Amino acid sequence: MPRSKYYLLLHRHSLFVDITMVCRLLALSALLSSAAAQATNSTTTTPITPNTPDPNDAGIKLKHFTAYSSSQTCDSDTHALPFNNQIRGVNLGGWMVLEPWITPSLFYQFLGGDENSVGMDHYSFCEVLGPKEGNEQLRRHWESWVTEDIVKELADSGAVNSLRVPVGDFMFEPYGPYVGCTDGAIDYLDQLMDWAHAYGLTVLIDVHTAKDSQNGFDNSGQSLGFQWTSGLSTYPRDLTTFQHWPIRAANWMGEFDPKSINYTSINHANIKHSLGVIEELVGRYAGHPAVLGVEPVNEPWELTPIKLLKKFYWDAYLIVKKKAPYWKFIMHDSFRFTPETWGGFMKGCPDRALDTHIYQAWMDPSSRLTFYNNACAQKKQIALMEREFGPVIVGEWSLATDNCAMWLNGFNDNLPGFPRSPCKYIECSAPYMGTDQPGTPVDIGKPVQGPYGTGMSGPSFGLCPTDRDWMTERYNRGESGMSWVSAPPEAPRGRDGTDEVMSLLARKKISAFSGIGHGFYFWNFRTDLYNPQWSYMLALERGWIPKGNLNDEQIMNSCHREDEGLFICEANRGAPENTVKSGMAYALGEEGKSAKYIDSLHDDDLYDEATIVFSEFWESHRGAGATCDFGGAAVLAEQNKTHTEDYFTDDYFNVVEVNEFPVWKIVLFGIAAVSVGGLTGFLFAMRLSPKFNRAVRSSVMLRPVTSSRVFRQSFGSLLEPGFVGLDMD
Repeated sequence: MPRSKYYLLLHRHSLFVDITMVCRLLALSALLSSAAAQATNSTTTTPITPNTPDPNDAGIKLKHFTAYSSSQTCDSDTHALPFNNQIRGVNLGGWMVLEPWITPSLFYQFLGGDENSVGMDHYSFCEVLGPKEGNEQLRRHWESWVTEDIVKELADSGAVNSLRVPVGDFMFEPYGPYVGCTDGAIDYLDQLMDWAHAYGLTVLIDVHTAKDSQNGFDNSGQSLGFQWTSGLSTYPRDLTTFQHWPIRAANWMGEFDPKSINYTSINHANIKHSLGVIEELVGRYAGHPAVLGVEPVNEPWELTPIKLLKKFYWDAYLIVKKKAPYWKFIMHDSFRFTPETWGGFMKGCPDRALDTHIYQAWMDPSSRLTFYNNACAQKKQIALMEREFGPVIVGEWSLATDNCAMWLNGFNDNLPGFPRSPCKYIECSAPYMGTDQPGTPVDIGKPVQGPYGTGMSGPSFGLCPTDRDWMTERYNRGESGMSWVSAPPEAPRGRDGTDEVMSLLARKKISAFSGIGHGFYFWNFRTDLYNPQWSYMLALERGWIPKGNLNDEQIMNSCHREDEGLFICEANRGAPENTVKSGMAYALGEEGKSAKYIDSLHDDDLYDEATIVFSEFWESHRGAGATCDFGGAAVLAEQNKTHTEDYFTDDYFNVVEVNEFPVWKIVLFGIAAVSVGGLTGFLFAMRLSPKFNRAVRSSVMLRPVTSSRVFRQSFGSLLEPGFVGLDMD
């Protein structure tokens, strides 16, 4: 699950951030990239793995192919189930691996604590509470956070076909404070597998944690690079303070030195432990019909030695394929989503895919158009990686456009400088597991409590921070939509444009992630607090994400303004002819067409005809989940043309026109309105009320007016009987 994408953005391609952010971070990015290269004795801009195996490497014979460890490549793939269907899924985050921002009700009990009584991740949760109390609370959490009704609701939405389930390595080989504390977790995972199968969903098992942390985030199980600083806080007295982000570290693969930004040693025992977890996991679930595959480690940070990481992936892949030959093998990109890093790796190996996580929550505040364009721009990079590496899955994404979700960057902590804009506050939710949970409900009589981290985030007087509202844009400020600069975090009545912005943003992201790549998993399926930008179920409820198979014209064409070019599905001219013919046979067979004629095609005639077949099939079926894959026979290519006619109706936003007047005009109109209203009332009173008429005519002050001939002719008939006017002589 996400943590500081500030660090992620230092290494990600410029398509994932706006130009302003890149310019600011250029110098630091160069420093970290250089240091990472030094640490791994290689560079991240040059492919490390050779594409051809050593002549003396006889290879490892597996069920469908031969694997060559010398080159980390494969051949002779006769796999009967190529990666032809897209994933449309959600993450079941915060369940087996705790993250305080997802389920704060579990962590309210630690507010106001000190160095010896605060849990701020799964590791310290178990460490502080101990195995007995920790396990009791976790069982209550496991029972209520994911239920059969929720799995059924996701399946019934029609928009979900798979679940990505983050699990802890400690569930299969317990260590440290996890021993005893997490007993029974696997039983709940077994139950989830059965529910998923019953409702027609697949499960991707994501090993979310690693011993000594693979990234330093709390989502790894243990926040590393952590220091209590209470002794340095002399005023105000008795403050409990800590720092984490400035000294973050990750020691899974070895001892990391933050001064030299280098690994000084390699921890082979930890790597062996993680491979042992894969052995246990595959051995337990190899025969379960719900399992789609496995992701051996989540989000290894960008300074992980790339050569060692690829060796770990290769060894884990062989373990999986020996026991579960039909499983998919998903690898996280280590925040290095570039063809220079991954191009050619595991070439020819079936069922592998690259996982990348794309968030906008850590971007600088900007207009809605910036977020729209950024979402659609991902198409190019995804298409590039599909071509240079192979299948790409966006394993995590959300609709958040700010950093306001409480504890998103850690328990009672925040990144320096975050959040970038003032946050909206709402009433903290009631505990999802019931009122027996210690520390709940939040004390409405207390401000933000300690311990205090680098930044501020936490409940205050019963209110919790959450994502900002989007305002309806003002017509006379143009499409740049700059009113967000001065907009309050909570939109005034009648000016809330959040539903509109989120709906359009969701369409564009789904179009980019599933229209080009092999699918996605939304993060997350639900949240404890009301955060629909991070909750798939709430986003469905709000109508931001449509139900159904997502084969909607508004989704498929939602990036029409942003697209600089269209994509076509063409034959992979580097693939063997037999592979291309097999892909054509699949496409033609799915549409009930004869494939006999392809036997006589060869060379350019074959590839030209294949391009027609693949492109037509992909265009017709991509909305229903088809990918441009066909067992490696096809690749996406950019077509150099754009829409010449804007024939779509889902433009960026529905304008609410607000005509703004200068102050002098408002004052002038006010005076005029009062004058006209007063004169009208006077005339009516003079004609309809004899008493008022008499009082006016009797007034000495108004004598110059009432004695005039015009006045007497207009109102004289209304005088009371016997009234004698004033003597004007």
